[in-house]
Amino acid sequence: ASLERTFRLSDRAVGFFDPASIEVEGQDLKITTKVPSAIVPGSLADPLFLIVNTHVDDSTFAMSGPICTGPYAVKSFSPTESCVVVRNPYYWDGEVPFDQVTLKCVDDQTTRSMALQTGEIDIAYNLKNENIAEFENNSNITIKQLESLRSTYAFMNQNGPLGDLTLRQALLRGLNKEAYCGNLLDGGATPGKAPVPPTLDFGFDQLKDENAYDPESAKALLAQAGYQDVDGDGYVETPAGEKLDLEFVIYTSREELGVYAQAAQASLKDIGIRVTLNTVSYETLLDMRDSGQYDLLIWNVLVANTGDPENYLRENWYSTSANNTSGYANSEVDKLLDQLASEFDSNARRDLVMQIQQEIMDDAATVFFGYETTYLFYNNRVTGVTMYPMDYYWLTKDVKLAA
Repeated sequence: ASLERTFRLSDRAVGFFDPASIEVEGQDLKITTKVPSAIVPGSLADPLFLIVNTHVDDSTFAMSGPICTGPYAVKSFSPTESCVVVRNPYYWDGEVPFDQVTLKCVDDQTTRSMALQTGEIDIAYNLKNENIAEFENNSNITIKQLESLRSTYAFMNQNGPLGDLTLRQALLRGLNKEAYCGNLLDGGATPGKAPVPPTLDFGFDQLKDENAYDPESAKALLAQAGYQDVDGDGYVETPAGEKLDLEFVIYTSREELGVYAQAAQASLKDIGIRVTLNTVSYETLLDMRDSGQYDLLIWNVLVANTGDPENYLRENWYSTSANNTSGYANSEVDKLLDQLASEFDSNARRDLVMQIQQEIMDDAATVFFGYETTYLFYNNRVTGVTMYPMDYYWLTKDVKLAA
């Protein structure tokens, strides 16, 4: 019933797999798909398919939280402040250590670090490389880090000026992602070039980036295509003589997003492309993405939270995907994604994913800024803290206070 509810309420669900039937046989769940699908078991690990109690009023889920199967149950939830969870008395997998845990929303990185230093909080997620020095002499704090599946990229809307391939190519060649990740983020990210990060074995080092950083080449491309600084203000006009000002929509609750965006703005100024940053809330950014109101739009996600990038690639670059609001369309990518959906051989799937990535890169479809290193700082009075490549399992039954 829980899975059926997901497919009934979410348009995203069929992007993972499309069930012909879902049947229960004792303790066994039998899912029959309309077409062969290689990723059903992994897809069930996506939070979209988490199991909820369907015998209660689900209209309160958004603000009060659903009743699920984990060690803790939601007591209260405020999207911008905190989520308070309490011990789930019906938990099925052993003892639950805490009566109550508060998950606080602290957007500001400095404030989050200070809260850990003062003991206001016990665990801090998404601190960065530059915060390590603040805890160097603090023997009470443990720092863990992991090259994760998290990626920052920017959609380029091809329904506007960026419909011009040459402009997209020049833009990409004007971005010094090595400097952004190595210097501005102090080594806290791996420079990006492709949809799938090198933490997964999908041929990252074998992919050819024809639009790597080369500002002189970027300027030459613009000039050859007729982009010239007609009025002498340092920025090029379009070949038709119109002002070119690209709106870059961003949100900054993750510190690195603002760093990438501001650095890109400065780099692109050097090659004559004007970029105006529009900083909005995450909720507004979602609305602007869905309505296509952007030239560039920042995005930060786990690219393969189920261990396989198929759904991530389909959601963002399949021509008819509801999430593809950039106007990107490549019939070869669509064909390869359709092949991938029914391909079960792991080596063949790897080859298909590599081909899809190379097509997207050759199309200069998206700005792949970098793949962030995830950090977890915590007080040593807490034990059982484990890092995973995805962000879903910070609080488990194994996290408890030291004896």
